[in-house]
Amino acid sequence: MATFLYRVGKFAFRRKGIVLALWLAILVLAGVGAATLSGPTANSFNIPGTPAQEALDLQSERFGNAEDPLTAVSAQYVFKAPDGETLDTPAYTAAIDATIADIDQIADVDAAAKPGGAQPLANPVAGNTAIVEQYSSLAEQDGTPADTAAANAAALSPLSPNGNIGTLEVPLSVELADVTEDLRTSLDEAAQPARDAGLTVELGGSVAQDASPPGGTSELVGLAVAAVVLLIMFGSAAAASLPLITAIVGIGISSLAITTASGFADLSTFTPILAIMIGLAVAIDYSLFILARYRHELTLTDDREEAVGRSVGTAGSAVVFAGATVLIALVALRVVGIPFLSQMGYAAGFAVFVAVLIALTFLPALLGVFKGKAFGGKIKFVNTTDPEDPNAAPTNGLRWARALVKRPAIGLIGGVVLLAVIAGPTTGLSLALPSIATSDPSTSVRKAYDLVDEGFGPGRNGPLLVIADASAAPEADRTAGFGKVIESIYEEDDVVNAQIVAVNPAGDTAQILVTPNSSPNSDATKDLVANLRAAEPGFAETDGVSYGVTGQTALELDVSERLQDALVPYLAVVVGLAFVLLMVVFRSILVPLTATLGFLLSVLATFGATVFIFQEGGLGLISNPQPIVSFMPIFLIGVVFGLAMDYQVFLVSRMREEFVHGTPAKDAVVNGFKYGARVVTSAAVIMISVFAAFMAEPDSFIKSIGFALAAAVFFDAFVVRMVIIPSVMALLGDKAWWLPKWLDKILPDVDIEGAKLQKATPKS
Repeated sequence: MATFLYRVGKFAFRRKGIVLALWLAILVLAGVGAATLSGPTANSFNIPGTPAQEALDLQSERFGNAEDPLTAVSAQYVFKAPDGETLDTPAYTAAIDATIADIDQIADVDAAAKPGGAQPLANPVAGNTAIVEQYSSLAEQDGTPADTAAANAAALSPLSPNGNIGTLEVPLSVELADVTEDLRTSLDEAAQPARDAGLTVELGGSVAQDASPPGGTSELVGLAVAAVVLLIMFGSAAAASLPLITAIVGIGISSLAITTASGFADLSTFTPILAIMIGLAVAIDYSLFILARYRHELTLTDDREEAVGRSVGTAGSAVVFAGATVLIALVALRVVGIPFLSQMGYAAGFAVFVAVLIALTFLPALLGVFKGKAFGGKIKFVNTTDPEDPNAAPTNGLRWARALVKRPAIGLIGGVVLLAVIAGPTTGLSLALPSIATSDPSTSVRKAYDLVDEGFGPGRNGPLLVIADASAAPEADRTAGFGKVIESIYEEDDVVNAQIVAVNPAGDTAQILVTPNSSPNSDATKDLVANLRAAEPGFAETDGVSYGVTGQTALELDVSERLQDALVPYLAVVVGLAFVLLMVVFRSILVPLTATLGFLLSVLATFGATVFIFQEGGLGLISNPQPIVSFMPIFLIGVVFGLAMDYQVFLVSRMREEFVHGTPAKDAVVNGFKYGARVVTSAAVIMISVFAAFMAEPDSFIKSIGFALAAAVFFDAFVVRMVIIPSVMALLGDKAWWLPKWLDKILPDVDIEGAKLQKATPKS
């Protein structure tokens, strides 16, 4: 490995024009593809094969017009009269009618809702009257008790029981991906007549949610902080610019390629931004590691080409294996069987792959262009002493390593206890998918949601839909079978209303709308879904009626459950593959084992800190505490594992390099730490800054994942890798590098330390 990469580095340095031209051509092609082939992204989190999705599929099959509630386009106006007043006041009714007239003028409103259409928009007061009359008429025809008919009418009424709040559902003729800011503005401005009359009007529904991809300024903030750290690290403006240039080119290629891919696959809105977040951080770090090694090699030789070759051969080998661990963790998300999560893993993995290739080839080519000016633009007041210079004064890293090796038990116990305490809140972890219920309370869409909760009860925002299939029952018994299902639903404590809202032409399938008493994300609603599903086998056996529970709430619950169930098998795959990879790198069993255990500590501490801040509202940093996004834990595990192994490889590979070259085990720990501490510290600070910058994004998931990744890097780099691991290595001594002889023969020798480069300089 080291010999091959040595040749790659020298080739890129020597043929800099070809290498740079090739990468720039790829960048241009990616840009052309993004401009001409890209498609829209969407916030769709459905998973094929879940009970809710199967029920939705049955609805589509039997009724032919079913929409996925997670991707359906909806616009909802919520009107509220001043306290103590009602919407049936003539002035308010006229104002709402004026608003409806303005809505009718919007081109993207479905024609059926316009004057002369099949179902023109109606004032909430008039709509309530029509529903009450319809249900009263039906009750007279089929003998439904008056109180039941009144309850069913109230469950669908657009007017709250006290008449103070009303809703208006506006069908749109556009796809969610085609919703523009101009359309949102038009819909909002249409409510002005009602607002002028003194009504509170909020625009809700999926159309009111901003689906534009987050990002932009966050990347710039991360780059700015990285620039400062690199200036301090190298004391040179030229050297500081090199990792930034490689990162910008690398992330440009990967982000444009992912944008191009959106024209061929349905990508989540989060997919590109997560890829950029991770790709940007690792791109800077990987180039930093190689550049730092290049600076050291220049103290040993005046031949810049040789120095580049040795830098890529040694530090580049660590970059390859560090990148490989990240790739394993990200691509392994495929085993979970969740499409949108697999896409996130593929996209982020691609960004990491590009970052590795850029660091191994583009950076050496840039060094060939800069030549002797690579460390030009010196900053006089910055200490740039090479920590590997034997004549240099002791560094802080050296002092810290000596202290840890002298009393390793203190470092080990202290680090473990600290992370264990921070991990405490993890026991209260609660998961939910991003939804209107978890959006910023200051937004109109959330205010509309809260008004519906206030006027109609929390269950109105998350009704369940039961699709009852009686095709296996005798035709004469089907109606009775549907009735028994409704009776069973009413036996649940958390049900406000259950009624048939549609029966297909064949009469063998019914849609039963169930209004819970609790909010969509509440435990009571989750229990209601579970109880309804648990009762289904009995109906299928005794009455020939089977059913499924769907709707947005049920779909989200199924996604969350599938994600939680996937955690253990995912961990097994990732940890197992990475453990083998680390055995190859370090030729040891105990080093990979301690690395993995350290990772688990940092992940638990990260979960604890994230729950404390974002779910419990700790320290008052978040104004809108809410459950953690369902797919964050599994995605975080994958990313953090990869990044944790990055620092393990970069720091401990230097220790092994010293040990392989004959240094006693404890001294190898001290020397390896001294050589790698400054670089790893700088890399960790850069990565923390890049991730933390995304906390400025308005989206709650991006905000929380930015915090979580930043916290994970902090815990892993500064507590696990710089306190716990050196302490463990000192306690183990020579045993840390023990490997059974039979296993030593089986494992390939990848020479990550560049031992072969020490023996001879290969011809290139």
